[in-house]
Amino acid sequence: MSTNLNVNKATKISLFNFKTAAMRAFHMSWLAFFVCFFAWFACAPLMPVIAGEFNLTKDQIANINIAAVAITILVRLIVGPLCDKYGPRKTYTALLLLGSIPVFGVAASNSYESFLFFRLLIGAIGASFVITQYHTSIMFASNVVGTANATTAGWGNAGGGATQALMPLLLGALVMFGVEQAMGWRLALLVPGLMMVIVGIMYWKLTQDCPQGNFKALRENGVSVGSDKKGGTAILMAAARNYRVWILFGAYAACFGIEIFMHNIIAMYYVEHFQFGLKEAGLAAGIFGLLALFARALGGIVSDKVAISKGLDGRTKVLFGLILLEGIFLIAFAKVDSVILAILVMTIFALFTHMACGATYALVPFIDRDSLGGVAGIIGAGGNVGAVAAGFLLKGMLDIQTTFMILGVLVVIAAAFVLLIRFSLEHKEKEQRLYEQAMQQRLLSDAAHARTDIEAKA
Repeated sequence: MSTNLNVNKATKISLFNFKTAAMRAFHMSWLAFFVCFFAWFACAPLMPVIAGEFNLTKDQIANINIAAVAITILVRLIVGPLCDKYGPRKTYTALLLLGSIPVFGVAASNSYESFLFFRLLIGAIGASFVITQYHTSIMFASNVVGTANATTAGWGNAGGGATQALMPLLLGALVMFGVEQAMGWRLALLVPGLMMVIVGIMYWKLTQDCPQGNFKALRENGVSVGSDKKGGTAILMAAARNYRVWILFGAYAACFGIEIFMHNIIAMYYVEHFQFGLKEAGLAAGIFGLLALFARALGGIVSDKVAISKGLDGRTKVLFGLILLEGIFLIAFAKVDSVILAILVMTIFALFTHMACGATYALVPFIDRDSLGGVAGIIGAGGNVGAVAAGFLLKGMLDIQTTFMILGVLVVIAAAFVLLIRFSLEHKEKEQRLYEQAMQQRLLSDAAHARTDIEAKA
């Protein structure tokens, strides 16, 4: 990536400032991801009702859950390089508007086959995560990029918790007003589709690609932005040759992959294992997703804070510790049979899962700045590979608790691999220089603001 994108980046996050391009990108990217995540998993808490209407077998439900995350792998690989080529603004707007079509389609489905088809296509909107991370990575400087990435992703991820809690309530409200349940779940699913259209238009109107402007206009003026590699394949291949990318691919499979898997099955698990009603199961499952509101950001903040004194190696150790704790508590969750204890252990397990996701993408911008889109895309796809693998594991297992146990062991193994990540002295020195430049820029900015305030008071 051209060094042009390493200047004029925001050095702090001012949550209530909507004037700067960086903060507009920050707020719009988490909102877009929230809406996409909401739409992506809107079907999951309604599955007991949908399964009853279509007389779905256990195998068919497993196929639907796998379909929901399978196509995301491919689209995440494509979307990263598209951001480098066309800019995040165009890429996100297109994904939101085109992605709303299968959301409306699933509401109109009338058989297992048509439902499965649209559920597969809906998976494409899961690629929104890569664009969110790309956009904040090029808007924020190295001293706060981990926090920016983790916060936008965390608030966006909370859409998965919101949908678990809100969709059953929305269906319940429609039924209360006299709508048949068979029609109610279809009407409920129109809501996330409409939200995607509205946010798609907002993204186009309110954001720009990078601190200097939009990629197309900048290139027309001779400014090199995005990737200097000619095609999307070249960007992807450059990222694929970096062994660190594949270790983080596995790490993200172990945290975000598990998170997606849990979103798909956790409500059904509480219904079948603890005999919860639909609303109660949705609220319990909602805890898992809504923790992302702060937990993922916390992972990024911890990574940024540790990096001040420990640098890139510190970021790596933070990620190792969080994934290890996630695996330990997932194993514990598999063994719990008490309702209260299950919710408590799930909450702790969810906390470390979300924090690990945040810590992963706090490390991503530092892997290879020249192929950021490819790096973000491959590692993002890892999350979905993990979810698909977990789905197939569940399909082949006799019970879900055994599946949880095996997944917990695999997560611990993925944590161990993170310790193999190394950075050259030259790489560390380059990142340290960029960090120091960001801090200098922040000090100058703060000094300028202080002078303005003094002059205003005088």
